[in-house]
Amino acid sequence: MRTGIVVTAQPGVEELAMRAEELGFSSFWVYDTPMLHGDPFVALALCAKVTSRIKLGIGVTSPALRSTPAAASGLASLNALAPGRIICGVGTGNTARRTLGQRPSTIAELETFTAALQDLCAGRTVEYREGDLVRDIRLLHTGRHANTVDSIEFLVAATGLKAAAVAGRRGTGIISFGLLNPTAWHALDHARRQAANTPNDVESYVMTALHLIDEDEDRYGDAVRDATGHIVMSLLTFAAESPAFAEGLGTEERDAVRRLLDRRGTTTVAPDRHIALYPNYLGRIAPEDRDLILPPLIDALTLVGTRDDLLTRIAALEQAGINEIVVHPVIDPPTEMADLAKLAGDFHSTRPGDAGGAAKG
Repeated sequence: MRTGIVVTAQPGVEELAMRAEELGFSSFWVYDTPMLHGDPFVALALCAKVTSRIKLGIGVTSPALRSTPAAASGLASLNALAPGRIICGVGTGNTARRTLGQRPSTIAELETFTAALQDLCAGRTVEYREGDLVRDIRLLHTGRHANTVDSIEFLVAATGLKAAAVAGRRGTGIISFGLLNPTAWHALDHARRQAANTPNDVESYVMTALHLIDEDEDRYGDAVRDATGHIVMSLLTFAAESPAFAEGLGTEERDAVRRLLDRRGTTTVAPDRHIALYPNYLGRIAPEDRDLILPPLIDALTLVGTRDDLLTRIAALEQAGINEIVVHPVIDPPTEMADLAKLAGDFHSTRPGDAGGAAKG
């Protein structure tokens, strides 16, 4: 099992990327959420200039967020700075769209956008439409400006079978956020394989938080809630935006959603709820919100436990087809990255071969 790091795009991100490479992580990612964080293309350009090995990922862009030509040009430009090291996740834009007060893209739009990016970034011509006007386009200034020779690794963001099928048809890997259920991953992998035209050697990634505890440490204490709260809060925020989804949660979780809405001074139907719900999204939670970080959600969405607990869970995820766990540190990223690299090395040393979760290239 490989390990990677994801952070929000902000000044100084290149220093974290450089440190991640020094520590032996396989990948370094930034989110693409324009109303929340810095621009991922700017951030990864800085990272490309100070690294030479680590893969650099955008997690994830979407059709309604960036035009196809602009996204392809940005990716090919990054590929010129870091040849063969660029990864691009593509999704329906759930968070990025909701921070605009808009709905995510459709699965059909996701597939069309992914296909066009794949073709343009490989130097091929695609059909481009604006209204009733359709034209063939391709990247014209390739070479020094845009690299269409070295391949870019594309991934489809999936939590459901329809998106996994898109990954199969497009021959891409899958990336997901907070999905740590091995049974669900088996289902995604099956849907991808069923939809694939030909067998593909592709990768699966999951983004989450990871926190090691001592044998006698409180599994749900303040330290754990602080380290995992940003992941749990992402689900509560989605539920606050999606009453139908919230109704499928347990009583305790639904109560947490109601309390979140009350604290933010908004409702599930307020037209400006996106302004109230998303500030500091995917950042370290405020101490007064620790009570919202419920134990069942910590267990479901994040990796918390003793060394043996984590080893067991990671082995199960590996068996389910996940190739890389991408961890988002929020307390003290440099220190957390160093601890994670050591922990991953400990896992690796206890298992045969490369199956122990080592941070390595």
